[in-house]
Amino acid sequence: MAAAAEEARLLAWLRGPAAPGGPELAAYVSELAALGLAELGREPARLAAERARVGAETRRLAFEHYRAFIRSAECTGRAGRGFGGIESRLGSLLERLPALQDACRTFMRDAEAIACSRRMNSLTLNRHTEILEILEIPQLMDTCVRNGYYEEALELTAYVRRLERKHSSIPVIQGIVEEVRQSAQLMLNQLIQQLRTNIPLPACLRVIGFLRRMDVLTEAELRVKFLQARDAWLRSIQASIPDHDPYVHITKTIEACRVHLFDIITQYRAIFSDEEPLVPAEGAAPGEGAIFHGWVLQKVSEFLRTLQRDLDRGVGGRLDSLLGQCMYFGLSFSRVGVDFRGQLAPLFQRVAADAFRKAVEEAVEKFREEMNSYTLISAPAVLGGSAGVPVPTAQPGTLQPPMVLLDFPPLACFLNGLLVAFNDLRLCCPIALAQDVTTCLDSALGEVTKTILAFHRAEEAAFSGREQELFTQFCTAFLEDLLPYVNRCLQVLFPPAQIAQALGVPPTQLQRFGLLGRIDVAALREPLAFLLPPTPGEEDPSPETAPEPEGEHTAVSTEPPQSPSGDAAALPGDPVATG
Repeated sequence: MAAAAEEARLLAWLRGPAAPGGPELAAYVSELAALGLAELGREPARLAAERARVGAETRRLAFEHYRAFIRSAECTGRAGRGFGGIESRLGSLLERLPALQDACRTFMRDAEAIACSRRMNSLTLNRHTEILEILEIPQLMDTCVRNGYYEEALELTAYVRRLERKHSSIPVIQGIVEEVRQSAQLMLNQLIQQLRTNIPLPACLRVIGFLRRMDVLTEAELRVKFLQARDAWLRSIQASIPDHDPYVHITKTIEACRVHLFDIITQYRAIFSDEEPLVPAEGAAPGEGAIFHGWVLQKVSEFLRTLQRDLDRGVGGRLDSLLGQCMYFGLSFSRVGVDFRGQLAPLFQRVAADAFRKAVEEAVEKFREEMNSYTLISAPAVLGGSAGVPVPTAQPGTLQPPMVLLDFPPLACFLNGLLVAFNDLRLCCPIALAQDVTTCLDSALGEVTKTILAFHRAEEAAFSGREQELFTQFCTAFLEDLLPYVNRCLQVLFPPAQIAQALGVPPTQLQRFGLLGRIDVAALREPLAFLLPPTPGEEDPSPETAPEPEGEHTAVSTEPPQSPSGDAAALPGDPVATG
């Protein structure tokens, strides 16, 4: 049983596909399976004989063809060595293949880039004209700006903005946009610079239109820029006015401001609309109209400061002319809602008051000097109706100074000084100065009274009878002639009717406001009362020392006092030597 199994396994192995020998062995095994037992017994001997024969045949062939075998061996060796070299070179080749692959890939990429560049160059060549136009935009923009072709420059700017929105990532487009922006900034500076020149309204409208189309300034910023530029031009005009003469400087400043500032306001109102109120509602932001309103207030304030500075420097006796020009200036600006005439009165009032005060102080100082050298030896020339000096005849409608003062040169010189001050004040004499002028005169006349008393104390011990009589006449002329005349001059300068109208009361009730527009003769008489001779009715004030407001105004001329060189104030300017 075991032998049978072994035999079957051997046959299966001999017949199987995995048996050595391949198809020939399979054919030989099949042939053996077809033989009989006797033939199988003889088969080993036959195989041995066949083997011996093949061996002998092989040896014979080897002896006969040994050269072929040697050559074959040599060829095999050479082939082996060749295959070894091929194998080593093949290994080297395999090692270099990755680098070759990378180089090939790089070559392919470079080739693709070159092909793409070639295509781009071809496309660039085909679009050469359009590309050249785009590249020349910065140069064209600069040329338009420098030659003043702002309309074309704005069109180029709009085109470049569209290019930037579409192709903002392209470096060339970015460079073009940057250069165009620089040219646009130059254009902005040129347009603003045009506003700094003497530019008419149509040109202003055109420039502001360009600035609005540039869209670089808000509406409020555009208004500020316009006012700044026009203000710079106005300042340049004012800076060119010569400053050596205050009167010439202020008159030319008034003319320049009246003409050019009015033009600027007209231009602004033609270009910008200010419909919102100047004062915004509570909690709301200031409107754009406040910009212009603030600028106008600033220019008016600057003019008033310039006017005050030149007035302080002194304009001589031309204050009335200057006041008229300033009032005309303010009146012309009332047409555009900038009437500032109310701001002028305090300035001129202060200057007029200061000038009057200075003139009165000089008259008082001159009186002191005259009294220091005055003697009472000479007899009066006109006193008592003497005909030694011809007395001018008073003209109808004029205010004749008392001729008796010619007998006393210090009083005559003092009155001349007051008349000079009155004549200067007459040029610019607002009714509001009545109180200041009266106070100034009261103070000056008080100083004159003190000087007279000081003279009396110094000379009283040496007075002769004649000198005492002359000094008494001196004091009488001061109190009875000079002071009433000064009061009449004040009433000419400040008519009581006008004072009453300004106060809003009837002229008959003006006495309630005290000695307004009149000096206090009684207060000045009191220190000198002991020097005057007693007269009947001394307690009652003289009609001249207490003039009635209305009656006095109607009794004297409505014309103001004339200068010392005129016919009315024919008083000597220097002390008169009496002989």
